[in-house]
Amino acid sequence: MLGGPALKDPIRAEQLTVVPAGESSWDDLAAILSSGDARRCLCQRFKVEGCFWRDSTQERRTAMLQAQLEDDAGGLVAYVDGEPAGWVSVEPRTAYPKLRTSRIPWSGRNEDKGDEGVWAATCFVVRKGFRGRGLTYHLAAATIGFARERGARAIEGYPMITEPGKDVTWGELHVGARQIFADAGFKEVSHPTLRRVVMRIDFDHPSDA
Repeated sequence: MLGGPALKDPIRAEQLTVVPAGESSWDDLAAILSSGDARRCLCQRFKVEGCFWRDSTQERRTAMLQAQLEDDAGGLVAYVDGEPAGWVSVEPRTAYPKLRTSRIPWSGRNEDKGDEGVWAATCFVVRKGFRGRGLTYHLAAATIGFARERGARAIEGYPMITEPGKDVTWGELHVGARQIFADAGFKEVSHPTLRRVVMRIDFDHPSDA
């Protein structure tokens, strides 16, 4: 049951199970995305071409997310003590059309936009009641093995820089905070805006266990 003081304790490894989207269920993912901006966006911001709210509908975004559940490469679902608690969208970078037109991934870098060997962790959602317990750190770390086992040559993210004492709204932090990527071993490779960085891990041998 959600609620209660115990939910403020950091999540321990023995409480956590992280599975590919295809091993989860629509009901579990819907529970995670049931509040705030996530309920409307459904983690499709980077997958919708054109103007997000003009060129997509709630029904279409729902269908797109359901399709991700049919492909275990669409993302990861985290369970805490058996309860669905968090989600991270992680796929080949080419699966996110909006990244092609954003300057953040490409500014100051010579990157092939069509390189399917580079994966991206683009969106984190933690269910209300599980926030503030470090779940995004676990999710960021889980994306590394997930991408590598599926043949990725590299994985990157586009997080925000957070500063002590300065509030960042939950909606803005859907891309993650720089610290969670740094703690997982990602390295900063570019700093395209004052508040955003590109963090990346390159794999020498993608198929190695």
